[in-house]
Amino acid sequence: MTNIIFKAGEATVLAAEGQYTDAMPEVLIGSVNGPVGHAFAGMMGQSVGHTRFFAIRDLNQLARPATMMTSKVTITSAEYIDLFGGVVQGAIADAVVDSVSDGVIPKDAVDDLCIVVTVWLDPRCAGHAELDKKDLYRTNYEAMKLAIARALKGEPSIDELIKNRNTIKHYALEGVVEN
Repeated sequence: MTNIIFKAGEATVLAAEGQYTDAMPEVLIGSVNGPVGHAFAGMMGQSVGHTRFFAIRDLNQLARPATMMTSKVTITSAEYIDLFGGVVQGAIADAVVDSVSDGVIPKDAVDDLCIVVTVWLDPRCAGHAELDKKDLYRTNYEAMKLAIARALKGEPSIDELIKNRNTIKHYALEGVVEN
């Protein structure tokens, strides 16, 4: 078994034109006996507006490693929770299982590891009359797979961050901070 104690990763995959389905998962992966496992167990209770639940592929199909999901946005409608606990949950769970299948997560470690993921689902999705659920699945699946891979590879490296410090800046800082 690989000794994975605390690995963090994130990714962003952008939506198709006219959709609000951008995906931005942030993940922690680690041993069930370490800090990630303790955080995972502590999330078993609920928090008003920030529902937490296991990532499942379908009924009776819990993803391995066990993965706890929570929303970055306060949940205010049944329509939102239907998307979050449906399409998004399925995409996250599929990405976890496929990460094992692809060898990114060691198969022999799935019962010794757990994953905590905070998930972005734009509140506008719940009321979007022409929501493309295939795109919602695509963005969350691709972003989760990428976040897992980045976490386990330690990407971006500190060398990459230092190298790009003056050439890459947060999109919201355009015109606010000069490099």
